[in-house]
Amino acid sequence: MSARVLVVDDQEANVRLLEAKLKAEYFEVVTAYDGPSAIEKAREEQPDVILLDVMMPGMDGFEVCRRLKSDKRTRHIPVIHVTALDQPEDRVRGLDSGADDFLTKPVDNLPLFARLRSLLRLKELLDELRLREERAEERGVSLSENLNDLVDDARILLASGEERVAQHIARKLPDNLFVDVELSPERAVELSSQGYDLILVDLTAKGYDALRICARIRSNNETRNVPILAIVDPDEMSRSVRALDLGVNDIVNRPIDSGELNARIRTQLRRKRYADTLRERLEDSLEMAVIDPLTGLNNRRYLSSRLQQASELVASGEMAASVVIADLDHFKRVNDTYGHDAGDAVLVEFAERVRKQLRAIDLAARFGGEEFVVLMPEASLADARIGAERLRNAIAEQPFRLPGDAGVLNVTVSIGVAQIAPGEDGDSVLRRADEALYRAKASGRNRVVADEAAQAA
Repeated sequence: MSARVLVVDDQEANVRLLEAKLKAEYFEVVTAYDGPSAIEKAREEQPDVILLDVMMPGMDGFEVCRRLKSDKRTRHIPVIHVTALDQPEDRVRGLDSGADDFLTKPVDNLPLFARLRSLLRLKELLDELRLREERAEERGVSLSENLNDLVDDARILLASGEERVAQHIARKLPDNLFVDVELSPERAVELSSQGYDLILVDLTAKGYDALRICARIRSNNETRNVPILAIVDPDEMSRSVRALDLGVNDIVNRPIDSGELNARIRTQLRRKRYADTLRERLEDSLEMAVIDPLTGLNNRRYLSSRLQQASELVASGEMAASVVIADLDHFKRVNDTYGHDAGDAVLVEFAERVRKQLRAIDLAARFGGEEFVVLMPEASLADARIGAERLRNAIAEQPFRLPGDAGVLNVTVSIGVAQIAPGEDGDSVLRRADEALYRAKASGRNRVVADEAAQAA
């Protein structure tokens, strides 16, 4: 897995050593020798990972990391502190500064490259979501900047093979987390899909295949993105590397320091909430592309694509399909007399009544203004006309309630219907349905008129 790595250290010998190791594994290496230049290189070069020394003159690595993580341009880049500091309080301080990991010099190649592979996999998954975030922000939708506010009240599943050990670990966790303990590996895998924010797995339990738990959780679509934090024995380096390669997000060594454990948990929870927010923004942006924001019906763009599909199925002889165009009668008077808020309320209520008249396979869309289109797959002209008449009655039979104390208003709708002819495209059938709608308007409104051209052909 090749990538670009920014190496930051004030000692040239340390930089050259890491650079040689990385280049031997075909990584591209960018270097910096102090904090300010590291921040500048990170912004300009957009590396995939940053290996950052802590003890540097002027601006130390902790401050560099804080600045990187507070900048939208660089906050997504994983940072690994590489330092001679080796005390638990140093690791906690590093993790709380926003670092994704903390390695002590001299760095062993095995854990270094395992960490790099793990973080690069994560960054690859997040990069596409981040691009979507940037596009959403171009439309005025922005993410929460203060992700530190999002780590309270998280749900954690603690999987361990020994009750005594599990309870010992649980006592080291803060009170603001909800923790469920599970001693059965099968049950732990089963529970992992129940909406947990993090899964804590004890890899040190004897007679208990904890690595298999990690593998099964990571291979399940429902739990693929749930962070896994593994508790490991520092003497079992190969097991730690194996865990990271299986998809474990982070590891903490025994004996467990509660400060470091909780700092690593906070890091994973912040990262998960960030990724979840990106996914929600992505879902919102996709929905915005196909949904009319006022009525909640599909929009014209989405209708066009579905209409094209229906036309192709009709052409192949697989089904019949029809189109209904409905236009509210004298709608301009509603806006002019009662105001646009009343007009919007009528449109929303109209859309709701349309939904109630649809079959499961029908598609309703707001075509523009007060005009709506319903695509009816597997419906002949006669079937569509019956459905259109049912819709017309649903609109006319009960007055619409206006906002505030404006009372109620009788509303009617005129409807045109056309069946898709074999070989006909979407624009053509819409034009015929619109012509039928015009005839419905011209003949007195509040009625359904069908275009018979396709049947005559």
